[in-house]
Amino acid sequence: MSTPAIPDFSDPETFERAMPHESLAWLRANEPIYWQRAKSGARPVGMDDWPEARGFWLVTRYDDLQTISRDQATFSSERGTTVVRDISPDLLDRLRIWMINQDHPRHTRLRKLINAGFTPRMIQRMEQHIRDLTRSVVDGVARRGTCDFVADVAAELPLLVIAELVGAPVEDRAKLFDWSNRLIGFEDPDLQGPTGQQDTMLEMFEYAGALAKLRRDDPREDLTSVLVNAEVDGEKLDELGFNMFFILLILAGNETTRNAISGGMLALSEHPDQKQRLVSDRDLLPTATDEILRFVSPVIYMRRTATRDVTLRGQKIAENDKVVLCYPAANRDPAIFSPPDAFDVTRDPNPHVAFGYGPHYCLGANLARMEIQCIFDELLRRLPDIEVAGPVRRLRSTVVNSVKSLPVRFTPEG
Repeated sequence: MSTPAIPDFSDPETFERAMPHESLAWLRANEPIYWQRAKSGARPVGMDDWPEARGFWLVTRYDDLQTISRDQATFSSERGTTVVRDISPDLLDRLRIWMINQDHPRHTRLRKLINAGFTPRMIQRMEQHIRDLTRSVVDGVARRGTCDFVADVAAELPLLVIAELVGAPVEDRAKLFDWSNRLIGFEDPDLQGPTGQQDTMLEMFEYAGALAKLRRDDPREDLTSVLVNAEVDGEKLDELGFNMFFILLILAGNETTRNAISGGMLALSEHPDQKQRLVSDRDLLPTATDEILRFVSPVIYMRRTATRDVTLRGQKIAENDKVVLCYPAANRDPAIFSPPDAFDVTRDPNPHVAFGYGPHYCLGANLARMEIQCIFDELLRRLPDIEVAGPVRRLRSTVVNSVKSLPVRFTPEG
C-alpha cells in the first residue's frame, strides 16, 4: 500500500469532505497508535475559556480499541471525559455527571440504575408503536417523489421515538432537534447559533427538570417516569443525575440513529446490488442493519485519558495523554472483517463496534437497531426505487459521521 497523504485528524474539515478510509487503513497497517499533533486556531462560539488544544494518540485497530475500552483503570473516561478537545474546568465538572464520562464504580452504579428503563421487555413493547411511527413518517413523503432524506425521514423517526420514550410532547421534537444539532454540531458554522454549548445545555437542563417534576407527580408509561421513580440497592437517580442523563439520551437517541439511517440510505444508493437483495428479501434486514452500522460508523471518536505511563504496541503513552478511539477505522479492520471495505447486507458474523465496547456499550443499541430495521422495511416495501438524487452535504465534525442533507427521488405512491 502506497503512503497516502495523512490528513489532520483533529480538524473537522477532514470529515466534512469524506471519511478518510484510505489514510486510516494505512495508519492501521503501519502506525496503529498514531500521534496527531494539536491543531491551532480559533475556538468555537462560546468556548473562549477552553484551554489550548493538545495532541492525541489515534487508535485505529479493532483489538486495541477493545483492550482500551475494557481497561477503565488505565484508560479513563472520567479524567478528561470522552470529549477529544480539552474543555473548560467548569464544563468538565458538569460533564462528569454524565454516565458516559464516568469510570467504575460511579459508572457501574448509575448504569445499573438506568438499566431499569432499558429492559428488553420495555424495548420490545415499543416495536409496534415504532412501526406505526415509521409508517407516518413515510406517509409524509410517499406522494412527493422527492425529499431531503435527512430532514424528512432520517431525523424525523428518531425524534418521534425519543419524544415518546421520554414522555415529552411530540410537538417539542423540533426543540429537541435544534438542541441536539447545536450540541453535536458545535464545529460546524451552519449550526453554531448565537449561543454556545453551555447555554444550550442550560436550556435542556431546565426542560429536563420540568419534565421530571411532571412525571414524579403524574407518572406515565414512559422512560422519564421509570427513571425518576426507579430504585436499585436503595439508591435513586437524583435531579441532577436525571437532567444530565436526559441530555445524553436526547443526543445518543437522536443523533446517532439519524446518522445511521441517512448513512444507510447513502450506502444502499451507492451499492444498488445490495439494495436489490434487500428489496427482494427483507428477511435480510437484521444483518443489513448491523452492516449499515459497521459501514457507516455513526460515531467517529471517543476519548480516553491515560491514568499512568503505559506502553501499547511498543508505543510509550504518558500519564494524562489523550487516547482517541476511532470507530470507523476499527470497523474496517481486515483482521476482523473480510473484505473490510465491502458493503454486504448478508455479512454474518458482524462484531462491529459502532455501539462501543465493554462497560460503556450503548444502552440503546437494541432500540436503535429496531428503528433502523423498521424504517428500511417500510421504505423498501413502499418506495423500492428510492435513490440519492443530488449533492450530499456532510457535517463538519470530529464527533459524529453525519450527513446534513441528502436529496432523494423515488416513484410517488399513487
